[in-house]
Amino acid sequence: MSRIENTTLCYPELDGCYLMLHRTKKEKDINEGKWIGIGGHMEPGESPEDCIRREMREETGLTADTLCFRGIVTFVYRDTTEYMYLFTAAGLKGTDTRPVTITDPLPSCPEGDLAWVPVTEAANRPVWEGDRVFLRLLSGNVPFFSLKLVYDADGALVQAVLNEKPV
Repeated sequence: MSRIENTTLCYPELDGCYLMLHRTKKEKDINEGKWIGIGGHMEPGESPEDCIRREMREETGLTADTLCFRGIVTFVYRDTTEYMYLFTAAGLKGTDTRPVTITDPLPSCPEGDLAWVPVTEAANRPVWEGDRVFLRLLSGNVPFFSLKLVYDADGALVQAVLNEKPV
């Protein structure tokens, strides 16, 4: 039997950097040791925008004036197909509604350590191989896209298809 999951992921942007999460704290984490964006699973009744705004508040305490829906990433692995709604965000504000600066201290996150990572370096961190594909698309300001990433049982990327064309 196969599972279908709906998730969101966001790369908040500020001063040429993405806010990323180094997954180091959660037990039995498929993303352990990886650098990823902010996001998570959609709850019943949520739109992708509702979900990413909730996840940003929960994981970072931040809100965003602007969300930009950049693409849909379909992950296929083991018995799961995951549809991930990918965003960037700007106009970040803290819990006191003041604009955030890159020098502001980052909050503690139960899933790992938050850090501002230069956009040009994000794909060079320990990330999933498929994440490198969409990080390049995001940093290159590629218009809305559909990306399918197929992983084998060992977590190796075996297929990447961008807008119906192999990558």
